[in-house]
Amino acid sequence: MPGQYPNKIKQLPLFDGRFDAYQLEAKDSTVLFASYPAGTSIPPHSHATDNHGVITRGELILTMKGETTRVGVGQWYHVPANVEHSAVFEVETDEVEFWFV
Repeated sequence: MPGQYPNKIKQLPLFDGRFDAYQLEAKDSTVLFASYPAGTSIPPHSHATDNHGVITRGELILTMKGETTRVGVGQWYHVPANVEHSAVFEVETDEVEFWFV
């Protein structure tokens, strides 16, 4: 799996989902170190977790509630629980995601 993560993070279990990520479990939350190849598109979906993320390389194009936002390196985003959203990654992108129950 690509990504600019330290070896210690690369030793974490892999996330079993729609994208590649290393998963760190914590009480009432999950932390994902995710990598997306250029051209990745995640169709509209929602989930029961309250998600916060920060882009560490590349850019996220996030569509939520009819608005599209470009989230760049060092910027944080928030996807509330049960809100439909989609994502596009035009360039190789890494991020850290925090999923709270």
